[in-house]
Amino acid sequence: MRKRMMSTVLIATLSVPAFATQFITIGTGGVTGTYYPTGGAICRMMNKNRKTTGIRCSVESTGGSVYNVNTINANELDFGIAQSDTAYQAYHGEGKFKDKAVKGLRSVLAIYPELLAFVVTKSSGIKSLADVKGKKLNIDIPGSGTRMTTDIVLEAFGIKHSDLALANELKSSEGPTMLKDNKIDGYFGVFGHPTANIKDASNSVDIDLVAIDGAPIDALVEKYSYYAKGIISGTFYKGVKHDTPSIGVKAVLVTKDSIDEKIVYTVAKTILDNFEAFKKLHPAYKTITKESLLDGLAVPQHPGAIKAFKEAGLIK
Repeated sequence: MRKRMMSTVLIATLSVPAFATQFITIGTGGVTGTYYPTGGAICRMMNKNRKTTGIRCSVESTGGSVYNVNTINANELDFGIAQSDTAYQAYHGEGKFKDKAVKGLRSVLAIYPELLAFVVTKSSGIKSLADVKGKKLNIDIPGSGTRMTTDIVLEAFGIKHSDLALANELKSSEGPTMLKDNKIDGYFGVFGHPTANIKDASNSVDIDLVAIDGAPIDALVEKYSYYAKGIISGTFYKGVKHDTPSIGVKAVLVTKDSIDEKIVYTVAKTILDNFEAFKKLHPAYKTITKESLLDGLAVPQHPGAIKAFKEAGLIK
């Protein structure tokens, strides 16, 4: 009888875990893009401390920004990575989210910039945006993120399509070939850097990147909360000997207001506490700083993230 009771107690004890593990999932993008390895990097750091935090993290390959926001809103994902302009539109019920505002969407931190690159041939003589009048440029297809940002930038500098000798409307993926065939003098593209697109161009012709900065850009960042300034490193592309300032959207880690504050706090704190190690996990993180994690958030920040940033002295 005593033996049976001891056996029963032992089985009951073994069936109860030392602590209840909480599982979180981060939605990313395609496995060949930058979102997927970014989610993987965050999960690896989280899982190293799972015995202490009780949080286990997994990454999911998804359809990208819009899918992640919608799936978070449906409570099928805890976190996701989204472009800052997509997050802004979702929160405000604009664009693809017209009349379907996701008011519960919250930002955690802005990870890395997806910057507008103005790629030109050195033989074009284009040294600044002021030099584009009378030149042949590819401005991307109507409705694309690159086209939207390009048009906003050109307008800010007082440049019309009619000022160009040619305003080509093909995808930025066609840019390297068009440069090689001498059909254009330059093209625009929004990328996470470094990108194979510009590397392909630099392997075909002598290229340069044109700075996109100055008072007009300062005004745009002030006007549109989802835009942020950034630097394209001069070490990324052959023939480009300088860092290039530009403007773009941010890849933002987002969540929902209903996600537990302790979980969001732990995710943000883990990244901040291991920031230098995190920066080494992908070339796209080369130019980011702890301060830049707060630039271009576009939607209200989750209280858990705010707490982590306050503890780090980055928010007063």
